[in-house]
Amino acid sequence: MAEQTRREGEIHPVDRVLPPGRMIAYGLQHVLAMYAGIVAVPLILATAIGLPQEQVVYIINASFFMCGVATLLQAVGVWKFGARLPIVQGTTFASVTPMILIGEAHGLQGIYGSIIVAGLLTVLAAPYFSKLLRLFPPVVAGSVITVIGISLMPVAINWAAGGAGSEDFGSPGNIGMAFAVLLVILAITRIFRGFVGRIAVLLGLVIGTVAAAALGMADFGTVGEAAWVRANLPFHFGPPEFYLIPIISMTLVMLIVMVETTADILAIGEITEKRIRPEDVARGLRADGLSTAVAGAFNAFPFTAFAQNVGLVRFSGVKSRFVVATGGVILLLMGFFPKLAALVASIPLPVLGGAGLVLFGTVAAAGVQTLSRVDLTDNRNLIIVAVSVAFGIIPAAVPDFYDGFPEAVRMIFESGITAASVAAIVLNLAFNILGRREPEPASTADAATHAPEPEEVV
Repeated sequence: MAEQTRREGEIHPVDRVLPPGRMIAYGLQHVLAMYAGIVAVPLILATAIGLPQEQVVYIINASFFMCGVATLLQAVGVWKFGARLPIVQGTTFASVTPMILIGEAHGLQGIYGSIIVAGLLTVLAAPYFSKLLRLFPPVVAGSVITVIGISLMPVAINWAAGGAGSEDFGSPGNIGMAFAVLLVILAITRIFRGFVGRIAVLLGLVIGTVAAAALGMADFGTVGEAAWVRANLPFHFGPPEFYLIPIISMTLVMLIVMVETTADILAIGEITEKRIRPEDVARGLRADGLSTAVAGAFNAFPFTAFAQNVGLVRFSGVKSRFVVATGGVILLLMGFFPKLAALVASIPLPVLGGAGLVLFGTVAAAGVQTLSRVDLTDNRNLIIVAVSVAFGIIPAAVPDFYDGFPEAVRMIFESGITAASVAAIVLNLAFNILGRREPEPASTADAATHAPEPEEVV
């Protein structure tokens, strides 16, 4: 009884506050692991709808600022908002294609109007969606978490090669730099324990950037051109405009975000060994919705949990949500001080790719760890894992696979995470919940093993 009382009185690792120096180092590590995802969405949108350079720079700074706000809300929590877990919020890639279509027809004001309404609808839907948590047993959650890691791996590979579309894509220099960073991270992890071992990714990124600068592979020219201070003012591009079809389109995006965020919350729960309840999911989804609505007012885009940071929590073993909150403060500062954002954005993609190979692989490993608790000798569970993982890999393996389908179908299935989630949930309903029968042996040999003795047959 005394031992049980002592354990109940202990602070869970998720709620521990670490020394300030370590909090800053760990928080910076989270920021460096995810900054490219923040920058990528504004750049893709700008290229597609022809935004001028000054508008792109403003949106990128606004995105850093709002990612900080969203991360603080999710990690620290306010009232019924925020999962209070070590989750870093970033701009969702699921919104890119719909925003391009909306932008071409209605401009940035139409994009931001649809984002605001979709965010508010997500806040209202969160408590109802969280009641579906029972549809995410380990066989579903493990499959989806595994797909999260696998589907992100092509991103790291593209970074390692220099970034898709770059003139030196796939050059030996880029790939050599990525693998050098990977080796540095592995060496630090193998040799050192404690604090140094936990910041292996941060040290790998710093050492890799210094080496890239020495070899002429890093360009810090944008740091000198960036302003020292810039405030992110609401409705900088004009008042939002509201149109029915864009609002419906963006609401569908947020439905996808809710599925992805639920999967990431479950993954963090597995990694941190913290029990996830429906109300935790509801608070996390409310934070997604509120952050997205506010982002529409402050010139940024919809938010979701960033899976690469889930991998970093698993790799580093640092489970404190206040470490992630420190990363949120750093993101806020980057939004206020463009020179700081420009400095971080100067890290070469091959350097980030080397770290990404570790982080994304770690997410997949966490999914395998969850699946280790599933009875895969039952053919039903085996089929659920096999088919959902297959559906999740399709968009990463063949990006144009669904190009001939309507936009509504593409919006769902071009996200490997969402495709895997839908497949796993539907198959689990069909095989394990509706009309459940006794487990079927996985093979003929198993059938023979489990067959009754002759005298038991009636």
